[in-house]
Amino acid sequence: MGLDDIRRRIRAAEQQAGRAPGSVTLIAVSKVQPAARVQAVLDQGHRVFGENYVQETQGKWPAWRVRYPDVSLHMIGPLQSNKTRAAVGLFDAIHTLDRMTLARKLAQHCAEQGRQPQLFVQVNTGDEPQKAGILADELPGFLRQCRDLGLSPEGLMCIPPEGLDPLPHFRLLRRLAQDNGLALLSMGMSADFETAIAEGATHVRVGSAIFGARDYG
Repeated sequence: MGLDDIRRRIRAAEQQAGRAPGSVTLIAVSKVQPAARVQAVLDQGHRVFGENYVQETQGKWPAWRVRYPDVSLHMIGPLQSNKTRAAVGLFDAIHTLDRMTLARKLAQHCAEQGRQPQLFVQVNTGDEPQKAGILADELPGFLRQCRDLGLSPEGLMCIPPEGLDPLPHFRLLRRLAQDNGLALLSMGMSADFETAIAEGATHVRVGSAIFGARDYG
């Protein structure tokens, strides 16, 4: 597959959904990918990347950001509270705001650093006990508390239950965003991003379909 193919498929999905060209941001998920593969995608002009781990991001991105100052880094993995200070400085967007303790830490470090990454609240659309995220019926109250802290969430993110049809989850996330006045939807990955685009995704997270399978060694 590769980047060019994913770009074509995104444009086709936008067109089929009657959406404006370029209305969907492709996040190339570069976690645990070899430097040569990431460099190849940078060489093709792509500039929006997703990472899961603060420590990995600290180790691999500073030099690239000097060479490519227009790179935008998105935190798409679980964020530990003790990594919040570093994350605020590293990332342009955080997609995994999923609990009030993290919101308080983010508010503290955003104030200290004078910057706030774009924030997405992670919603547990499948009500899965083992998965992070705010439950749908708790979302309005959580958003109010975040705003009271000085945070400004702009969107929602979900990871549908594995092995199930993602469509109901994408539709739920879209309705929740509309009901709460949020414009951005981070949903859809390599296997289902076209379905997500049809349901209004503004950001899709695609890794293996661009870079190839990950080798966790």
